[in-house]
Amino acid sequence: MKKKWWLGLAVCGLVLAGCTTGGGGNSTDSTGGGSASSGGGGGEQVFNVVVNQEMPSADLSLATDTISFSALNNVYEGLYRLDADSKPQPAGASEAAEVSEDGLTYKIKLREDATWSNGDPVTAADYVYGWQRTVKPETASEYGYLYAPVKNAEKITAGEMDPGELGIKAVGDHELEITLEKATPYFDYLLAFPSFFPQKQTVVEEHGKDYASNSDNAIYNGPFTLADFDGPGTDTEWTYVKNDHYWDKDTVKLDKINVSVVKEASTSLNLFQDGQADDVILTGELAQQMANDPAFVSQKEATTYYLELNQREDNSPFKNENLRKALSYAIDRDALVNSILGDGSVAATGLVPSEMTFSPSGNEDFAKAAGSVLAYDQDKAKEHWEKAKQELGKDTFEFDFLASDTDSTKKILEYIKGAVEGTLDGITLNLSPVPFAVRLDRSNAGDFDILMGGWGADYADASSFTDLFVTGNSYNRGRWSNKEYDEVVKASATTDANNPEKRWEDLIKAEQTIMAEQGVVPVYQKAEAHLRAEKVKGVVAHAAGAQYDYKWTSIEE
Repeated sequence: MKKKWWLGLAVCGLVLAGCTTGGGGNSTDSTGGGSASSGGGGGEQVFNVVVNQEMPSADLSLATDTISFSALNNVYEGLYRLDADSKPQPAGASEAAEVSEDGLTYKIKLREDATWSNGDPVTAADYVYGWQRTVKPETASEYGYLYAPVKNAEKITAGEMDPGELGIKAVGDHELEITLEKATPYFDYLLAFPSFFPQKQTVVEEHGKDYASNSDNAIYNGPFTLADFDGPGTDTEWTYVKNDHYWDKDTVKLDKINVSVVKEASTSLNLFQDGQADDVILTGELAQQMANDPAFVSQKEATTYYLELNQREDNSPFKNENLRKALSYAIDRDALVNSILGDGSVAATGLVPSEMTFSPSGNEDFAKAAGSVLAYDQDKAKEHWEKAKQELGKDTFEFDFLASDTDSTKKILEYIKGAVEGTLDGITLNLSPVPFAVRLDRSNAGDFDILMGGWGADYADASSFTDLFVTGNSYNRGRWSNKEYDEVVKASATTDANNPEKRWEDLIKAEQTIMAEQGVVPVYQKAEAHLRAEKVKGVVAHAAGAQYDYKWTSIEE
């Protein structure tokens, strides 16, 4: 049975000077830990990381969340890998793809020295199999929609074609030819995203339904291998171990990364100050208190948190635009990010976050070009609320408010509850904070009234957000639908895909359309406040895509 590497710490609130530890203070056990990390002196390089959620899936075809994608990005590798500047560079590929003039054909040579953690070579067939497995309907991959640019992907997912017809084929053991349905400006970024990584067919078939259900039921081709992972959605500790079969292993300095789930920021702070964690997340008052600490790091992300309002039923009150706008105007986003979060997050101006994607000419920020209709205005909130009550023929509503159960999210829920109930007389919000995996299951099933969710860009393009809310997309969990929106999003990916200016206009129009109706209600753009030990160097954090890459990380005492 695994023991928590930080179990010796007695949590003593926020006053740390007199904190008493049990079992030997900074002592560690066999999972590695604490201050045993060392740098250039020849000792083992161990990095102890705290995250605030369990990992819902270790399966490349099924993962959908930030925690899982960061894990998979470190233990697997695709054709490309994002570098320290978040630009895609050849990784599993030996060189950049050769792209046809019309942008539809990619010829890619694989590096011949890449192997799996069991010593088998990584071949073109592994990419073909992994891609086919993700798009075939039996897999039920929620991320299968990202394959839409690949020839026949959507027809295969719909069950209309055989997976063997997907636009990827092996040309020998170490060369791929990829055919697209349409030119896709961001395709290089997709090739660096975990959903497009290779999978070994014999291993997947050997384990069947238990494939990737724990760290032993898979093999890996990344800088690290996954270890000590006992199951998705429940395990609160796992490890990344340096992969001696990795083609670029000499670049990898860390021997081991211990990951532990801690949901309370106060506990995380205690662990950091006691020397038992090297990287922790802080929120709210703790983030504000520690903002001047030399170890404080704030990382702005291409992530928007928003409210989804369940419109699945014909009689849903959330089909009423005035109700949606009343809720939006009742939220003081600036107060929320400054007083509740305090971690560098900023008030959302729209669905697409700022500083992520820019115009093809003039380099204008998408968020600025689209403009913003979001505001805190109690008078407008009440005005729309009165209209909504008249149109709905009802004065009181009670809604279930679903979200994850992290410390910071609970505080956000409480703040929004107070803001809405204090402004819109007759609305009651019943808070339902639940574990992340449960939240995902319930949101997918439509088991909510209001959902506090978020989206981090999978690639640095506005379509990573606008694609979510077309009619029928599985991530459109509230089922908002607008024909004009669907049309301009489709045009951006088809008729205008090779016309950068027209495509930009389409995406701007999509953003303005969903915001005009408040089809979803953006709340804030996330930044993550960390305390990261100064001895830890070279952590690469991506605003878009898989969040963390530890390939270049080291401990320098």
